[in-house]
Amino acid sequence: MPFPEVQRVLYHRNPLNQVVCQLRFSPILKIDAEVPAAFQDKVRGFFCNFAETAEWNVEVQSPEAGILPPDLLRQAIQSVAGKNYEFSSEDGQWKINLTRTFVALTATKYERWEQFKDKLIIPFQALIDVYSPEHLSRIGLRYVDVINRLKLGLVGVEWKELLQPYILGVLSSPVGDNVSAFESKYEIKLSDQLSLVRILTKFVKEADTGELCYMIDSDFFNAHKTPVD
Repeated sequence: MPFPEVQRVLYHRNPLNQVVCQLRFSPILKIDAEVPAAFQDKVRGFFCNFAETAEWNVEVQSPEAGILPPDLLRQAIQSVAGKNYEFSSEDGQWKINLTRTFVALTATKYERWEQFKDKLIIPFQALIDVYSPEHLSRIGLRYVDVINRLKLGLVGVEWKELLQPYILGVLSSPVGDNVSAFESKYEIKLSDQLSLVRILTKFVKEADTGELCYMIDSDFFNAHKTPVD
């Protein structure tokens, strides 16, 4: 990666809100056509809970959609429902989502990569065994940190004392104390010249307390075809 080497640190109070790994593939219609019983058998040793929802995608059939009258536009819209199967752990802190175009693993209590990788192997191997995708069209690993100074026991500590200037942007400048809303988004090419990381930083508010928090949403991804061996 084009970032300086740093010593690995494991935090007792981890600011990670969630970690998601999503593996996308060409549509497999079998996933929509039948219940994923064979897939469930391979994951339910840990992911014992099951739920099914529908994903709705609106497809506009005409390139003239922007100029069509409302009545004709409504006729040109076709709603297509896709199934989203969810397999979760007993404590709800780990979740698999399976659709006809991706499988994803979400963790809301992340401790370290090795633990996450061990859990990720479960749905990935089940996908290979049951549905045999030829390749992955996109591999994404997303870390969402939400730094809540109240929960971390850091009330009154300024953001510039907690975060590096390159992450804070204008918040690290002399006018930082007067910034009431903030959002920054950028992409960085990684060392392999194929992968990118898309980083979004912004202020967010904690739903229950209204505490002002700082979110760092880092989406590492490779959108090139990767053979499944």
